Amino acid sequence: MQQAGPQSFDRVLSSMCTRPHPAAREAAERFLATNPGDPDTYRTVAALEREAVAGLGELTGLSEPHGYVASGGTEANLQAVRAARNLADAADPNVVAPESVHFSFQKAAEVLDVELRTVPVDADRRADPDAMAERIGSDTALVVGVAGTTEYGRVDPIPALADLAADAGARLHVDAAWGGFALPFTDHDWHFGHADVDTLTVDPHKFGQAAVPAGGFLASEATTLDALAVETPYLESTSQATLTGTRSGAGVASAAAALEELWPAGYRDAYERAQANAEWVADALADRGFDVVDPVLPLVAADLPASLFDALTERGWRLSRTARGELRLVCMPHVTRETLGAFCRDVDACREAN
Repeated sequence: MQQAGPQSFDRVLSSMCTRPHPAAREAAERFLATNPGDPDTYRTVAALEREAVAGLGELTGLSEPHGYVASGGTEANLQAVRAARNLADAADPNVVAPESVHFSFQKAAEVLDVELRTVPVDADRRADPDAMAERIGSDTALVVGVAGTTEYGRVDPIPALADLAADAGARLHVDAAWGGFALPFTDHDWHFGHADVDTLTVDPHKFGQAAVPAGGFLASEATTLDALAVETPYLESTSQATLTGTRSGAGVASAAAALEELWPAGYRDAYERAQANAEWVADALADRGFDVVDPVLPLVAADLPASLFDALTERGWRLSRTARGELRLVCMPHVTRETLGAFCRDVDACREAN
């Protein structure tokens, strides 16, 4: 059988994952056979996980973080809902979130048998606290805000959502799976240091440049992990708060290595290049007459005709659409100005061909 190789990132403009940093790749290879789900047996990778969690805490304004390296944002978001459900004093707990919330919350609601109430966003595609307040009730266990939405890169008003959660006696979760490694270099209020956040998702395997899978689940208090823990009678460790049992030592080691190598200066440089690229391609598309959503973070949405979108994919560009059908470009660290220039030239060529 001919050995297959990985797909090149050269024309990938829609993914929120990117090439791992070389140090992260090397660490992942060294720890392929380790399992942080059994921390007393695999003590070295368990220590690396503590380092990774501490680094993620520093990044998100939490001096004493509790959490672990998850498989990704879906698992971390599910764990936030699960902890809120387990801690809620309600017969039928619900979750209130903006309609821009990631689809992983639909999975979490179904798996955990919790009602998910989604609320329309405002004109700037951000959570609307007044509208969300109308859906919050006595059985609301969790209020969700997004710091870097997957379709438009918007950052919800997290302090206002924290006030709503506090007034309702609910918990607040922030999904910063993608935005978390860019937002430290902006003036947005989004993390534990800016508001009373209970749990937060932040993924090293996205803008953090770790190998897949390496997500992040953080909590401000140990009681959150206690609410998730189950007994583990055949392991030396007596309980386990993670969703999965066996986990990726490669992801854990990779996350720790990426954080050590890149935080903070490397991530600042990556964000600044990506944001400049996003603004450049947004201007380039606007100059060509397309309606473009301004890039708050390094993500651009533009209203291209379906026929043009299809023609570009036929030329090998890996693209995606928003729910409204707009072209969605994510300027990850592997996306260069030269790549975007080639993309725009293909936009011109496809329009001329039609």
